[in-house]
Amino acid sequence: MVKLRLKRCGKKQRALYRIVAIDAQSRREGIDLQKVGFYDPIKNQTYLNIPSILYFLERGAQPTETVYDIFKKAGIFTEFRFNQTKVN
Repeated sequence: MVKLRLKRCGKKQRALYRIVAIDAQSRREGIDLQKVGFYDPIKNQTYLNIPSILYFLERGAQPTETVYDIFKKAGIFTEFRFNQTKVN
């Protein structure tokens, strides 16, 4: 199963997080399938590769709670539902 979750990078006391698609059994710093965005909690900035995120969500990837909240703020799920209704 694939999960969309945060992968820590950056310096001590200055964390940045990549949002990655990764196998659920892998550890946090394991090899990711694809980088789909990043999140800076200090500056409260996000960059999301929306087509890649939608690709993984359509194929059953599960976001973690934190990633879900980031996606919800960005409005990813409205686009995801819109695409789902378009296909059916």
